[in-house]
Amino acid sequence: MNQEIKRKKTRPVFVGGIQVGGDAPVVVQSMTCTDTRDVQATVGQIRAMEEAGCEIVRVAVPDMEAAAALADIRKQIRIPLIADIHFNHRLALQAMKNGVDGIRINPGNMGVEKVKTVIKAAKSRNVVIRIGINAGSLEKELLTKYGGPTPDALVESALKSIALFEAMDFRNIKLSLKSSNVATMIEAYRAIADKTDYPLHLGVTEAGTPVNAAIKSAMGIGMLLYEGIGDTIRVSVTGSPVLEMGIAYGILRALNIRKIGPDIISCPTCGRCEIDLFKLSEEIEAKLAGLKTYLKIALMGCVVNGPGEAAEADIGIAGGRGSGLLFKKGQVLRKIKEEEFVPVLIEEIKKMTSGN
Repeated sequence: MNQEIKRKKTRPVFVGGIQVGGDAPVVVQSMTCTDTRDVQATVGQIRAMEEAGCEIVRVAVPDMEAAAALADIRKQIRIPLIADIHFNHRLALQAMKNGVDGIRINPGNMGVEKVKTVIKAAKSRNVVIRIGINAGSLEKELLTKYGGPTPDALVESALKSIALFEAMDFRNIKLSLKSSNVATMIEAYRAIADKTDYPLHLGVTEAGTPVNAAIKSAMGIGMLLYEGIGDTIRVSVTGSPVLEMGIAYGILRALNIRKIGPDIISCPTCGRCEIDLFKLSEEIEAKLAGLKTYLKIALMGCVVNGPGEAAEADIGIAGGRGSGLLFKKGQVLRKIKEEEFVPVLIEEIKKMTSGN
């Protein structure tokens, strides 16, 4: 029996048409790596990200030209758009005028009076603000007080910002307390989750290349989600943001939080493996990229655990020397040759998902 994770109840906010917090599913989001001023490139990347499963997208807004481009970008995409702003409050004001659904700011690097101006504009336009606290850009006085970007420093920075927003009767807020140090990030989120009921955006910042990002995110994001903490997640990968979707949904599937996309089970191989399982796994994964329907797919390379694992999956192959058994819902369909594995499996999966 799969254990159900009981999530901490947070107040809901709406980013465009997407609910974050409350009883909503954990939302997967990401950030483009294109030059926002290049509308065509940015829209193209956002569409690829959406196809891969991105539900909310964020873009960097370094200057007024980028802020101006947001209007065209917003018109050409379907998912909610968030503007990522640092230092210059005028960019936040322009981004909101150009129709973004949310903004992300770090109040500590903007100044109190400028933040107040941003809050007023967001309140009038019903725009969600993410208070994005980052270990790399904490207020100097907090770094001095705590001797560095500790969990307590991140939490104090967040609480200070929350007090400012609440003093202006603004509660359309999401929170993030990110660090590249997984332990720091975990402790900071645990602490803030005990002190507020605002929805939490989880992430390990600057997590690195895909393998490192997957490891750090699975540990940091995964551990917090298992404890019931977190309402939306972003896996940070150095490279194409499309890669982030597979890791993010993999974390959610592993915890039985959201069952979306193919859950491919394949053995690590050993001396008993008699088929090219590496090639098979890579080809199947590539061909199923972007599939939204949840399916448990077993690709097994020997007769020890293969038949059992394949029989437990929605569909699978237990391979032997040059051939294998095709299983579907626990039943053997037929024996097929190794060169037929990919086309036959893909065809069967298409039949299973054609109505979705």
